[in-house]
Amino acid sequence: MFEQDYVMRLIKEMVRAILKLLFNMDAESPSAELLENKEEKETLENLLDMVDAGKINEAENRLYDLINDVDMGSLEIALLFYSHLNDKTDEFLEENDFCREEIKLGMENVVDVFGLGSIAKIFLTDF
Repeated sequence: MFEQDYVMRLIKEMVRAILKLLFNMDAESPSAELLENKEEKETLENLLDMVDAGKINEAENRLYDLINDVDMGSLEIALLFYSHLNDKTDEFLEENDFCREEIKLGMENVVDVFGLGSIAKIFLTDF
């Protein structure tokens, strides 16, 4: 339990740091409201609706399709997606065939795609 809380905090802080450094966004609880582009906001909201409906793996697959474009808008969407997912309880994740480790791995994959792997290592190498 303690380790999962620690992982959640690390992921949350990594998302906040990247959002602040790259997009000058500073929010305690990052959400779709931070996105200025209407299309990106709608895309994120659709992905989050899928997550909330328990279709986490399908939503993540769609997210990976988005990040193939490697534009900064898709990075914002990915960060906010994993932030939302990270706020879910372990029970919710387990009920929907997902786990905290998959959130960590997903974050690592996304930041690697955007050449930000060193940031992930700063936050995620201790566990």
